[in-house]
Amino acid sequence: MAETVRILLVGDVMTGRGIDQILPNPCPPELHERWIGSAEDYVRLAERANGPIPRRAGFDYPWGEALPAWREVTPDLAIANLETAVTRSDAWLDKGINYRMSPENVGCLEAAGFDACALANNHVLDWGRQGLVDTLEALARAGIGTAGAGADRAAARAPAILAAKAGPRVLLVSCVVADSGVPQSWAAREHRSGVNLVTLADQTVDAIARDLAAVRRPADIAVVSIHWGSNWGYGIEPAQRSFAQNLIRRAGVSIVHGHSSHHPKGVEVFDARLILYGCGDLLNDYEGISGYAAYRGDLVAAYLAEVCAADGRLAALRILPFRVRRLRLERPSESDVNWLAARLNREGAELGTRFAASGSKALYLERDQRQAAPNHRM
Repeated sequence: MAETVRILLVGDVMTGRGIDQILPNPCPPELHERWIGSAEDYVRLAERANGPIPRRAGFDYPWGEALPAWREVTPDLAIANLETAVTRSDAWLDKGINYRMSPENVGCLEAAGFDACALANNHVLDWGRQGLVDTLEALARAGIGTAGAGADRAAARAPAILAAKAGPRVLLVSCVVADSGVPQSWAAREHRSGVNLVTLADQTVDAIARDLAAVRRPADIAVVSIHWGSNWGYGIEPAQRSFAQNLIRRAGVSIVHGHSSHHPKGVEVFDARLILYGCGDLLNDYEGISGYAAYRGDLVAAYLAEVCAADGRLAALRILPFRVRRLRLERPSESDVNWLAARLNREGAELGTRFAASGSKALYLERDQRQAAPNHRM
């Protein structure tokens, strides 16, 4: 067995709407938004900002320079939060913004190499419960594991069991908190499909611990992917921090994979386990939209966590930065990477973490922090 497992984690992957329109088999472009009536308008906004974008592009186009970067670091598993329905359903819900991508474009997710997608978020049911059925079926046909949504409460809560290329299995639990914008009516029930909607209560930690114990083998590594909080802002609520730490302390979780913020947030190492409070978006169609410029939403990140196979401790963490331009991931400039490092270090001061930049290619969690001793609170 390998000594470590290398897990690539990314935040929100929003391949619907404008991204879907540039792929080979898009959905009809009509939208039900107050200000924009066509998904093509999002493509045109991006073109106005940075230049022409091909239509009917290959499935690998949106990932751009991320693909060779990911091949270089050779992850054993790749996990994303998929924040779109994969459906041609017309049963849209009146919630202001509705993301969908065509099932015939699921090859885009395959091209990225995702092994599993967390689905407990505030967009997976944008096109109704039939849209959720279509999403689950499309991902299953593509061989991509799912967690966090299903035909009933048990299915939505069940951990996905993922076989890494090397080392132990990885168990993925996906859940969502109402403050991220998910309607209460989306919660999965005993005889109703939906998402794994939770509160940040001790009882939720206990329930996750039981769900993991039901399938867990001694060497398994547990990841909890959680969609929580607002889209903008660096603040971390005390309840979020306590919940994440309790998942590690009481449920034996090795990685808390947080997302919902449109930009990367602070990182913590607690008892030598990793907490990503907000991974930020990885891919979206917001290019050319004004507002929130101070957060640099065009700068995105993928997180490569190297976890000890023997005990689930964090051995190393590398952040791979990219920039979204022409609806495609490209390498950022060195100054962009330094900007991102400064923000993460500013937010990490209270959390006890600091990153060092290596040119334009990566940020590294400093050694003394990623190898923190057990029971040491960072």
